[in-house]
Amino acid sequence: MASERRNITQYGNDSISSLKGPDRVRKRPGVIFGSDGIEGCQHAFFEILSNSIDEARSGFGDTIIVTHYADDSLEVEDFGRGCPVDWNPVENRYNWELVFCELYAGGKYKQEENYEFSLGLNGLGSCATQYSSEYMDVTVWRDGYKYFLHFEKGEIVGEMLKEEYKGRRTGSLIKWKPDLEVFTDIRIPEEYFHDTLKRQAVVNSRVKFIYRRQKDGKFEETTYCYENGITDYIIELAGENTLTEPRYIYTERRGRDREDKPEYKLKISCAFLFTNRDSIIEHYHNSSFLEHGGSPDKAVRSAFVFAIDRYLRQSGKYNKDESKVTFGDIQDSLIFISNNFSTMTSYENQTKKAITNKFIQEAMTDFLKEQLQVYFIENPSDAEKIAEQILINKRSRETAEKTRLNIKKKLSGGLDIANRVQKFVDCRSRDPERRELYIVEGDSALGSVKMARDAEFQAIMPVRGKILNCLKADLPRIFKSDIITDLIKVLGCGVEVNHKKSKELSNFDLSALRWSKIIICTDADVDGYQIRTLILAMLYRLTPTLISEGYVYIAESPLYEIICKGKSYFAYNDRERDEIVAKLGDAKLTINRSKGLGENEAEMMWLTTMNPETRRLIKVMPDDAERTAQVFDLLLGDNLAGRKEFIAEEGYKYIDFADVS
Repeated sequence: MASERRNITQYGNDSISSLKGPDRVRKRPGVIFGSDGIEGCQHAFFEILSNSIDEARSGFGDTIIVTHYADDSLEVEDFGRGCPVDWNPVENRYNWELVFCELYAGGKYKQEENYEFSLGLNGLGSCATQYSSEYMDVTVWRDGYKYFLHFEKGEIVGEMLKEEYKGRRTGSLIKWKPDLEVFTDIRIPEEYFHDTLKRQAVVNSRVKFIYRRQKDGKFEETTYCYENGITDYIIELAGENTLTEPRYIYTERRGRDREDKPEYKLKISCAFLFTNRDSIIEHYHNSSFLEHGGSPDKAVRSAFVFAIDRYLRQSGKYNKDESKVTFGDIQDSLIFISNNFSTMTSYENQTKKAITNKFIQEAMTDFLKEQLQVYFIENPSDAEKIAEQILINKRSRETAEKTRLNIKKKLSGGLDIANRVQKFVDCRSRDPERRELYIVEGDSALGSVKMARDAEFQAIMPVRGKILNCLKADLPRIFKSDIITDLIKVLGCGVEVNHKKSKELSNFDLSALRWSKIIICTDADVDGYQIRTLILAMLYRLTPTLISEGYVYIAESPLYEIICKGKSYFAYNDRERDEIVAKLGDAKLTINRSKGLGENEAEMMWLTTMNPETRRLIKVMPDDAERTAQVFDLLLGDNLAGRKEFIAEEGYKYIDFADVS
């Protein structure tokens, strides 16, 4: 035992170490960028871009060029004042060391001197991106000089080059390649650049953003520029036929997050309109897109509910004892963009996807309440239309919720005596890992399968008549079907409805599934195939996870029984029948075509369809789900033109199955 202890690594005073230099980022990129994957790589790019944006917004340069090279290297060029990189007598160091090789250093800590409203505040971006790069080339034009720096894997290579420059050009050009030793993926998709640059053009009016993508040695260019900022953007988002015209509001405030905190400036600008088609809410702060909102989102929720509820009460729009509107009711018809700037910002983290400033939330809430009240007074016809639409949203939601609860109640009942499913035959085992459910067509098949099954682990659910086409029927009609609701009860897992307007109907829980296999067992004829397809369509519409997770099977039943010399051979299609007949040669034989599961003897059913050792089951594969949906939609959905085209082109293959008598 003592020797074993000596082999264990000792944890002592010399066990504590710290990361230094580039390793602070290269070995822990997720700490700085939020991820070591493509999201982190994207964030590193945005850190460089944000510096150029801060320059442009401060009035230095009106164009920013982003170049995306074929080898996934990146370049950001601006025409601002140029990043200071020369000797800093205060710090007694070169500025390039502070900017590109020192975390928590930069020109944005003295905001009132350099940048009043800055996107970047933490002094991490340029250095962190440089540290995480395979290489970085920095070119700066300022003060009559041109400067050049080259870095590799976080370290300067050579010295800073400095030469006189007689042109009028100023600005910075930074080219780098994200390092695959740091990030797991550096192939930033083009869509990210288009989305990011478009958003920045929206919140930085009149600044031109140019995206250049290298393909086959050439560059494709896309330009984004919004002359009137968020007002132009909201018109673009809303399109035509909105309930109201866009409204733009603006104010400036001063305040503090706590009494003991310093006072700071805040600029609030918002644009909004109401529509009966779309719902879009976006928040930006110091040009950063706040994906998770934070303070502005809380302000909008509070202010809009307050103002609209007040208007509905004062104008007598509520029914007697009607509940108050929720923000969800308002959001369904609201397009709202906020674009705020502050001289002090508390981001939730370095990824800058949410802010937490208390003063910003309070100031924005009060401002929106005031403006909405004024808006409703000055625009009574708009107020009337808004109120009417929001009440429609509210009452539709309440009706849907009531429907959901009724459906949940209907589907979640157990299989006890008080809630018995008609003609369902359970098995003895209570182990979901063993239990199998056979879904069969009709009472005759029920009798045959019941006699053939192993009652220990095989249960039977008969489908009485043809099941509803769940691809064409709406949800209320689907859940009025006793066949469907009974089957969902037997499954035990509830339903999942993958539709944005009906997601509240979902109460799906895969862990509650009572079966290891769900086996569709129908006759090997046209009617049987149709019932099989309808059952699959129902499962695909209501419980697609059962298909994607591999719980659904189709039981193949033999089409022919070939009897020769007292021995039976089973063929599942015409090809197998011909092969068996050929093998038997000239021997006398009898070929019986299956008349349906209900006509099969128990022994035959067990051997061909029920016995795990000899049966044939076809698993409905996850990869087939999309194709299955397409075929379902074509043959059973509302695509009448497509169905006619399919019949015209493919129908000849199935003419032998047609009932033309």
